[in-house]
Amino acid sequence: MKNLSAFNFITLNGYLNGPDGDISWHKHGIEENQYAAESLKSGNILLFGRKTYEMMANYWPTPMAMKNDPMVAEGMNNAEKIVFSRTLKKANWKNTKIISDNVVLEIMRLKKLSGSNLTLLGSGSILTLFAENGLIDDYQIMIDPVAISSGTPIFNEIKKPLNLKLTNVKTFMSGVVLLSYKP
Repeated sequence: MKNLSAFNFITLNGYLNGPDGDISWHKHGIEENQYAAESLKSGNILLFGRKTYEMMANYWPTPMAMKNDPMVAEGMNNAEKIVFSRTLKKANWKNTKIISDNVVLEIMRLKKLSGSNLTLLGSGSILTLFAENGLIDDYQIMIDPVAISSGTPIFNEIKKPLNLKLTNVKTFMSGVVLLSYKP
């Protein structure tokens, strides 16, 4: 059975993004980039909601991404990707499949298959949907040492408590902390 991990970065006060999806507060240093590059070596299938997908697809395939973060860009661009969207009709980013219906059932089906594990990146509404349906096997929450005035909270509008057990803590020189949890 495949493992489904969720990876999110948030502010100290729990926001995934600021107004209008702004993530300019999120700064990756050398250590965080090395961690991301190592994580991508696992060959996991990357999962996104439409908004996160569009943001990532507008950056990682660009010459700027290849210049700034070549190892991460290579991993992101070569990875198999799935985007969950009812409105997106075509995915131009290499190795991307669109799933528009029965998202929960489709993930249940995918988890039963052999092969690469799954990693959900960002994608707040999908994160909440998967968490509420008990589909996520582990959570990695990267907390940036910044607070912002408003935005979208992680697990926005979750309908039932999500009890988690801390399994690991990693501290980066930048002050970023990565907390790992299992349900």
